[in-house]
Amino acid sequence: MNGNNEVAPICAASPSPSSMLNTGSDTGASTATISNGDSQALRQRLLDLGLLPDDPRFQTIFHGPSSSPRTHTGDAPIAFDNERVEAFLNGGIAIPEWGKFVEGVKKIFDQVSDGEYGGKVASYIPQLASVDPAIFAISFCSIDGQRFNLGDSSVSFCLQSCIKPISYSIALDEIGATIVHKHIGREPSGKSFNHMSLLDRKLPHNPMINAGAIMSSSLIQRGLPSYKRFSKVQEVCTKLCGGKKISFDNGVYLSEKGSADRNYALGFMMKEAGAFPQGTNLTDTLEFYFQQCSLEADTDRMAIMAATYANGGVCPLTGETVFQPSTVRNTLSLMATCGMYDYSGEWNFRVGLPAKSGVSGAIWVVVPDVGGFCLYSPPVDSFGNSKKGLEFFKAVSDAFALHTLEPRRCRMLRQSSASSF
Repeated sequence: MNGNNEVAPICAASPSPSSMLNTGSDTGASTATISNGDSQALRQRLLDLGLLPDDPRFQTIFHGPSSSPRTHTGDAPIAFDNERVEAFLNGGIAIPEWGKFVEGVKKIFDQVSDGEYGGKVASYIPQLASVDPAIFAISFCSIDGQRFNLGDSSVSFCLQSCIKPISYSIALDEIGATIVHKHIGREPSGKSFNHMSLLDRKLPHNPMINAGAIMSSSLIQRGLPSYKRFSKVQEVCTKLCGGKKISFDNGVYLSEKGSADRNYALGFMMKEAGAFPQGTNLTDTLEFYFQQCSLEADTDRMAIMAATYANGGVCPLTGETVFQPSTVRNTLSLMATCGMYDYSGEWNFRVGLPAKSGVSGAIWVVVPDVGGFCLYSPPVDSFGNSKKGLEFFKAVSDAFALHTLEPRRCRMLRQSSASSF
């Protein structure tokens, strides 16, 4: 899949995996070599499965040995991880019928792209108001690293509320759920993301709304300088995205900081209620929260991040464990019940997948044990959710039976319904 939305065909006449690979004791039990002549056929097989040239696991296959300063040429054999490649080529991969899956998703993408769904670009943060409303992108990554991108997938956007599950996860991993939930609730608020309300226990309702995310920020790397706390979040985001760097938009940060009366009010409300840990500096906490909201990514990176959550906290591209499985379970539980603002109940009924939206127009969605999506389309509804995003994910969930309560035997079997969307 490339930026022109072309679907790579399934290579039915490709050589069998075993005919291309040579294993030997001199290369180790889990490695194999392949001749330069056969490497082109192997590269095509990997591409047909959605395994892209920038995947760090297959750099020698796509680009030659790491010692080479240019693309591999000549007759020298190429060594690589035999067990993984053999398994993938023999169908041991998250989505074996990759071409059909991509074709079905692309059909829905094109239909939603052509539709008129209304919505307005968020303007309460001035810097967001200047974004092109016509931008539309979708990316997917499976738990085995199969990826595709459609539309404007290289366009970066500010994460805004899409950062909230990550902030919460970092706090959980650092100090544990027991301490975190002495300061943050686990209940849907039923109100707007910046509503001035607390639980009866004088705590923010959950970490997916502004008050709860401000509280999560107060719990991360307590006692360390602000620059180290911010670097921690940026570093974790980069790991979630398979080593792809996450940038920062200073213009959005300044714009958000300059129009943050409601967030300051939420902070002082929680301070007055005694919700913060003792010794919390409210100004530093709020500025740290604004910085996190101003981190910037594209849909490709965010889909890898979503797939890391779908894979229990292990990044599909690097194999690195970024979060503990219990952290992922707790985060996905609250994304499922609270991640789409006060549309969360309807979302859970219609789509049935853990998700988090942001007023910038992004939605990232986790399909547990399968993979992750990210969509970006700036016009949002009155709740702050991307209008095209809602339509797209309703259709995809129905077409591929992705709702978490669907029987496993039904999953991926209703893809023909995409044609009638």
